[in-house]
Amino acid sequence: MHNKGMMHNWRLWSLLALPLLWVGGVYGLSLLVLLVQSFFAIDDFSGVVKYELTLKTYYEFFSYNHLEIVWRTMAMAMLVTITCFFIGFPIAWYTARYTSGYKRMICYILIMVPLWSSYLVRVYAWKMILAKEGIMSYIFGILGLKPLLEWVLDTDIIGGPSLSFSMIGTYIVLVYLWLPFMIIPMEAGFRKIPNQLIDAARDLGANRQQIFKHVIVPNGLPAVVAGSIFTFSLSMGDYITPQIIGNSKYFIGNAVYTFQGLAGNIPLAAAFSMAAIVIMMIYLFFAKKMGAFHAL
Repeated sequence: MHNKGMMHNWRLWSLLALPLLWVGGVYGLSLLVLLVQSFFAIDDFSGVVKYELTLKTYYEFFSYNHLEIVWRTMAMAMLVTITCFFIGFPIAWYTARYTSGYKRMICYILIMVPLWSSYLVRVYAWKMILAKEGIMSYIFGILGLKPLLEWVLDTDIIGGPSLSFSMIGTYIVLVYLWLPFMIIPMEAGFRKIPNQLIDAARDLGANRQQIFKHVIVPNGLPAVVAGSIFTFSLSMGDYITPQIIGNSKYFIGNAVYTFQGLAGNIPLAAAFSMAAIVIMMIYLFFAKKMGAFHAL
């Protein structure tokens, strides 16, 4: 019996060896290198990285301009996540509670269809849609809402020359890109809510609002938080969409790309990367507290 247990453990560890080596040796080591590099700094005179441990890069990182990038990224990620929830909730609820068999398969296909094409193809397609001569501008013109569009584009924070070069355009495209990642976990979580709970609440005289508040929300919240992990993290790390659709204002991903590639300031790029990792670790901590991992 003891030998069988040892054989089982040996087989298990042999199967896990390669994944653990990848996660620990490649991914974990990369994060460690990032952490160490963030404590180096650029020499002001030569522009070369000085491999001496210092907090100079973090002093630079905590300047107003750099913190503004972090807050902007977090605000956009939260706004995208909230919007994906409000759009995705009725879709996920309908798919989970009112479809089955062939009908549910059709719903899954419709949800997943956007993911079947290339990421870049979808982003550039939206760039054409949101362009000044694109179909979105044409629709606003037909509806007589062109002055409203121009007023939005003239707004300092969200505006720009056109929707395809604005913060609001970035927001629209990010919502489109990551919406399926919110719907799928929510749909899976809503499907696990027992019908007996809803029937029992109805038998006890609860109306729709009370059923939603006391049955659906507590049981469906972990699935919502699980979906938000994907939309928040993907929005946090995206740098291609803000670069193609957005204006000149940086997000964390753009800052990492610029400081690492164009400016050659690897320590500052590493500091931005560590900031994103810390933010996601805090987010995951609270998501775990809310039971999101059980809904995945």
